[in-house]
Amino acid sequence: MASRDRPRDRKDPPPPGSEPGHETELQRRERKQHESRNQDEALEETFPASDPVSPFVPAKLP
Repeated sequence: MASRDRPRDRKDPPPPGSEPGHETELQRRERKQHESRNQDEALEETFPASDPVSPFVPAKLP
């Protein structure tokens, strides 16, 4: 896939020789959906982040 075909984040610099443009409402919506999917995927990949907390509470020594 050529670099111009890859989805870009807002923080990515514009490609060489191009002028920064304003995004349309459709482009904004697609960008937000892309960001949301990336965030959801990252969350799923980190689950479970740790073992669940044990409900066991040790008794005090007599």
